[in-house]
Amino acid sequence: MLIERVFRSEDLPPADRFGCWRELVGQTHAPLELRSDHWADFRASQRLLDLGAVSVWPTAFQPLCFRRTPKLIRQSDPEGLHISLPMSGALRVVRGEEEAVYGPDSLCVDDTSRPVDIHGGYDASLHTGVGLEVPKALLPLPRHQLDQAVRLRLSAQDGFGSLLAQLLIQLARGTDSYQPPDGPRLGTVVVDLLSALIAHALDSDNSLPPETRRQALVIRIRAFIQQHLHDPHLTPRAIAAAHHISISYLHRLFQHEEETVASLIRRQRLERARHDLDDPAQRGTPIHAIGARWGFPRAADFTRAFRSAYGMPPKDYRHQSSRGEQHH
Repeated sequence: MLIERVFRSEDLPPADRFGCWRELVGQTHAPLELRSDHWADFRASQRLLDLGAVSVWPTAFQPLCFRRTPKLIRQSDPEGLHISLPMSGALRVVRGEEEAVYGPDSLCVDDTSRPVDIHGGYDASLHTGVGLEVPKALLPLPRHQLDQAVRLRLSAQDGFGSLLAQLLIQLARGTDSYQPPDGPRLGTVVVDLLSALIAHALDSDNSLPPETRRQALVIRIRAFIQQHLHDPHLTPRAIAAAHHISISYLHRLFQHEEETVASLIRRQRLERARHDLDDPAQRGTPIHAIGARWGFPRAADFTRAFRSAYGMPPKDYRHQSSRGEQHH
């Protein structure tokens, strides 16, 4: 599990909730003016995830206005970008004379160096979303491009925006599959994805350092593999064609990774198959059907690959798994 700090308003007396929430948001993001019609008995929660220099904070709160003023900016500016992904409800953002509304299909970018009013939530229901804080110094983009980022409407449904949104949503749901040392590694992935997303949106991918472009492409390829594991025709050649690169370049990309493309495909397919064999709800599904579902159309190939990975054929593995459940 990643290092987390958790805030729940119900853990505090009603009179202290709004003030503590305002102080916490100021520490997490930057000093802000907060206003809410629900201040007398405010409901909010937040998990602050430590990803090294980057932080992610899944949150829920009653209707609220965040205001970053020129005076607050002069007093304190952490020089960061804040990215908001609404998960329920919408954010209404006012920047000077411009106003925009962001829903779950979009990512909102704000700069701690610029004034902004953000209105979140309606009625008395909780607004839920994920906030991301990234120091501008970590983003390998020219300053003028970072300055343009706040005017972008970034899609959370395709391309790099979809990959970043999926990662934020996954972290919001829980971090049990990660260890504390994974935090800075995830922070690096976030920075690479955000850099590629902004550069692509500004049509300036060439401004990214080669290593950032390489990492962003590897992340896209890994996501593509996960989405197509069921396809028996998923091969390095098919992956290269789908990403408009040569197969030799694909292999060079993965020279810096822990495993080859083919090994990655095989390992993930076998992990999905093993999960299905463990699942009591799928006891009636034939083993050869599970193998075919995850890209092994020939039962003998599935059995051989499974035995090589886990030391026993899938039939014995399922039997062992079901016996373990009976003993519990």
